[in-house]
Amino acid sequence: IRIAIAVSKRGAQMLRGGADKPRTSPYSFQGLGEEGLVMLAKAREKTGRPFGTEVVDTETGAVVAQYTDMLQNGTRNRQNFALLKEVGKIGKPVLMKRGMSATLNETLMSAEYLMVNGCRNVVVCERGVRTFSSHARNTLDISIIPAWKQVCHLPIIVDPSHSSGRHYSVIPHALAGLGAGTDGIIVDVHDRPEEALCDGPQALHPEEFSKLMEISKGICNSMGKTIGTDKTV
Repeated sequence: IRIAIAVSKRGAQMLRGGADKPRTSPYSFQGLGEEGLVMLAKAREKTGRPFGTEVVDTETGAVVAQYTDMLQNGTRNRQNFALLKEVGKIGKPVLMKRGMSATLNETLMSAEYLMVNGCRNVVVCERGVRTFSSHARNTLDISIIPAWKQVCHLPIIVDPSHSSGRHYSVIPHALAGLGAGTDGIIVDVHDRPEEALCDGPQALHPEEFSKLMEISKGICNSMGKTIGTDKTV
């Protein structure tokens, strides 16, 4: 709630938190489940900002939908077509992350699974693809943004936190996405990253988030966009 208030004051339009977190290692923090959803709902109440969180399996989709304003389909579930069908049927807006090895067409087909099952409000997220790089967690594929806009009407945003994995690269990755025409940015923020149960190294401090917002507004203004409208989120 403390961090939600901090980012809202600095211009964040929406909140995202992981109540359930699919992790590569079974020993990593897996989230708090419904307890986490209650916390996110309290953050929404305090800030007036809607929030989104991931649905990790077909069994918990209905419970998550009772709390959240937007459902998320994560990169590891991009090919979980049974889950995509169920999430689509819920009818709430969906943030669908591109698979870490998915082509543009494969990503498009995953979005189609959501839409043909009833979801008309889908946002696609480029979060980096798996390459041979060792300087970043993933490689942010900026080239998919203009290509996506040639073949699809759905908005596409970037996740510079998960693409870089390092806080010092988050702002440069975000600005690269803006320059390429992204419709929004989703970024991790933590005021005490050393205490974070996961993803601390890739989180911006609230003051760094302020810097990102200031620069982003300048870029968007020069491109004829306005942060906080249906043109840019």
